[in-house]
Amino acid sequence: MDKKIEYTNGELTIIWQPGLCQHAGVCVKMLPKVYNPKERPWVKIENATTVELIEQINKCPSGALGYRMNK
Repeated sequence: MDKKIEYTNGELTIIWQPGLCQHAGVCVKMLPKVYNPKERPWVKIENATTVELIEQINKCPSGALGYRMNK
């Protein structure tokens, strides 16, 4: 089974599938305050709005980043 890592801000959960990641860097370029591969955790979901996160995730070329809205 492929590994999935989740990050949540309460309203939205980012689902990252590292096995799909092609390292295109779209996430880092669009939201560098959220995505920093040199830090751990590398995703700081609290540094962007839910709308900003969704817009960026929808542009992930590999599909490694996905999301779900929390109830």
